[in-house]
Amino acid sequence: MSEAKPLILYVDDDPDYLEVMRVLLESGGYEMAQASTAEEGVAVYQSRRPDLVLVDLMMEEVDSGTAFVKELRLLGNQAPIYMLSSVGESMSLSADHMALGLAGIFQKPIDRATLLGVIKARLGR
Repeated sequence: MSEAKPLILYVDDDPDYLEVMRVLLESGGYEMAQASTAEEGVAVYQSRRPDLVLVDLMMEEVDSGTAFVKELRLLGNQAPIYMLSSVGESMSLSADHMALGLAGIFQKPIDRATLLGVIKARLGR
């Protein structure tokens, strides 16, 4: 009997990014659950309890990514959360990701090897 693949929740309102990330994560040996809004992401989180969460910073509203992260904290989330941002390198340099409740921030477009390396190190697989 094979061990279950780690589950990663990816929340992004861009259908192209959802598809690209699915291919990337599944090729790395992970299962992906997806949501296209912060509200849907909370529901999927509650029903699936992912091992790791990836969320886009700007979705239907500018701050919906950070609002989603705050909601997960209120729910007692223990899974590492990484935010993806296309607003420029400055966010990574200026934002205190730990204060936001994040394990880290990735710049879009994301580098496949970097993302999979970080996930593997974080999940131990």
